[in-house]
Amino acid sequence: MKSAGLDIGSITTKVAIMEDGDILGTRVAFTGYRAETAGSKVLQELLQELKLDMAELAAVVATGYGRNSVRFAHKVVTEITCHAAGARFLYPKVRLVIDVGGQDSKAISLDERGKVRDFVMNDKCAAGTGRFLEVMARALEVDLAAFAELSSKSDRPSPISSLCTVFAESEVISLIAKGEKRENIIAGIHEAMSARVAALACRLGLSEPIAMTGGVARNAGFVAALAKAINKPLLVSPHAQVNGAIGAAVLAMRLFTTFGEDLSEYEKLKK
Repeated sequence: MKSAGLDIGSITTKVAIMEDGDILGTRVAFTGYRAETAGSKVLQELLQELKLDMAELAAVVATGYGRNSVRFAHKVVTEITCHAAGARFLYPKVRLVIDVGGQDSKAISLDERGKVRDFVMNDKCAAGTGRFLEVMARALEVDLAAFAELSSKSDRPSPISSLCTVFAESEVISLIAKGEKRENIIAGIHEAMSARVAALACRLGLSEPIAMTGGVARNAGFVAALAKAINKPLLVSPHAQVNGAIGAAVLAMRLFTTFGEDLSEYEKLKK
């Protein structure tokens, strides 16, 4: 059977389609103004790419900040549960998930059965999120995609003391004015942000294995800085950015398995 998971984030929407425990495909697109439209559009695009029809999906689960707008989903599930399920699918022995997305960062501890034991979030401040990096990239007039490569060329990371995005941007502008190399500034940005995320994760205890997920996991420079900050290795999957959608698809499979082909019993429970 085939299932789909939709992760409607504030910046990007992710979708994953699975069949019998295998990932058939994933897709990422900007969310834009209407979350439901974004979810439907990206799902249809992936179905078309895979030469599948909506009717072939046995169950659909939605997650993310826009999850309640996806009317065609059979169930909506919190981000915490979906990210835990996705990381557990990718790494069966994972005990801690550090997720760094566009607008928030979170750490989730799992027990030996893969159940969520505890979690902490930073969703009130841009520091420690992808938005922090976007602001710094704009100040430096550098494409965010180049951050990892440039930071690897640093010979002396610039110290950035402020954890506030606004004040950190001012520090970066001052460093530019002093003629500091971009490579060193970017490495310093990675160190400052990783310190914030590491402090969040340490509140739960650093039980290994540890997986990093979210869009920022594509930035190898930040991943390296975070691994150094917590003094632990990080597992980073090529599917890290769509981890939440994968978790939603995994939970959709479980939903189908529990309630049967037409999900009629589940629909009754919802009423």
